[in-house]
Amino acid sequence: MSYEVVVVGGGVGGLTAAALLAARGVNVCLLERQSDVGGCAATIEHGGHRFEPTHGLYCGWEAGGIYERLFSALGTTRPRAHPQSTAYVIRLPDGIEVPRTTQIEDFEAHLSSAFPECAAAAIDFYRGLANFTKRETESKTFAAHLSRCSPRFHRFVDVQLQTLVQCPTEVCGAELAASALDPQRQFWSIEGGAQTLIDSLAQSFKRSGGALRLNSTALRLAYGSSGVPVGVDLLSGEQVIATRAIISNLTIWDTYGKLIGPARTPRDISSRLRDLRAWGAYQTFLTLNNSIAASIPSRPVLALTDWQENQPYDPEEAQLVFSAFPGTSNDGTGQLSATVSAYTNAEDWFSFHEDHAAHEERDQSMLERVWSRMHRAIPELGDGIELIETATPQTYYESTRRRFGMIGRVASVSGSTPGGVVESPYPNLFLVGDTVSDGPGLESVTQSAWEIANEIAPIS
Repeated sequence: MSYEVVVVGGGVGGLTAAALLAARGVNVCLLERQSDVGGCAATIEHGGHRFEPTHGLYCGWEAGGIYERLFSALGTTRPRAHPQSTAYVIRLPDGIEVPRTTQIEDFEAHLSSAFPECAAAAIDFYRGLANFTKRETESKTFAAHLSRCSPRFHRFVDVQLQTLVQCPTEVCGAELAASALDPQRQFWSIEGGAQTLIDSLAQSFKRSGGALRLNSTALRLAYGSSGVPVGVDLLSGEQVIATRAIISNLTIWDTYGKLIGPARTPRDISSRLRDLRAWGAYQTFLTLNNSIAASIPSRPVLALTDWQENQPYDPEEAQLVFSAFPGTSNDGTGQLSATVSAYTNAEDWFSFHEDHAAHEERDQSMLERVWSRMHRAIPELGDGIELIETATPQTYYESTRRRFGMIGRVASVSGSTPGGVVESPYPNLFLVGDTVSDGPGLESVTQSAWEIANEIAPIS
């Protein structure tokens, strides 16, 4: 089969680019190895229950934002989203809570109360976020701006940056950190969660005539006599031709290691790829009794569970995120479901990948640690919860084939800047997704997909 554009991977980035191009009259084929689209953002089902795998923190839904522009271009109604005056709550090891509210006076009052040892410096820090410039970003790390603040406040910032951009304070650029922490940055909730966005994009794509091919595993790029990609070879043996462009929504490692191939990857890019890592996610999926529903935080809780004094910040042992969502079981019964997310070193889960018993043992050990920390951080849960299932980096690898099941923004192991890695070695090959986006969150992935669509098929 021959198409103008072939998209490999049906995550939010691939879906967005495919839907935009199809709406502009481009003949597009989207290849997805799973039986449905959405990737790591799609709703997870276990035991008849549905769970939201994300933290439920979404940006870009304001008037004139990326999603208004996206759905206007698609000619369809966008999902309903609601602004959150309090997007999330940071809960500290001493039990103090700091709501992250867009009401600046209230937010500064909470900062003063939570950090009396450096109240003025903490407030000045947040007020100064809007003034960070590119020159400051290049001259010093973001951590340098915290020099007047206490170690407690430093950890308060750490837990937010890790959650929002998966970047440690010590190496995080000031521009990225300032964007993520900006107290006036508006977060939204999407009715039905990210799955509603995924469904809307998929429906638009098919309505515009796009070819959605599920259960279709891409093996490698097919190359012409000039050495430029001309299509995609599938695991089934079929070759799908792309006369105009190919878009990879795989991770940056899988794009080069699988699609392009090690032999065709430039040496400097191979070197940079070996230096890049992303975190793995360990998640527990819970249901909550109605008896405790009223006492459960209605906003995501970013729980700092250990101050980790006088040592580098290790999110695997120091934080977790608790997010509760209204849910529906397959029998139509309303309920409250919750997802507890912790960070973990993804590669550690593959040192014993051939031994299922060893994986189960590690899963149980991690569950016990997370369970204990969760109850200490959120004691109001009590015995009103039931564990339905867990997910490890191996779980995400098996379902998505992402390298080591790694999710989110990438970081340099050596601390060097990974600039240039995301640039494709071919003029007709484009990369989109969380591991190649410049900014935080799904909105950054969506924005990059928008830009790719404009480059391939500019708006007339």
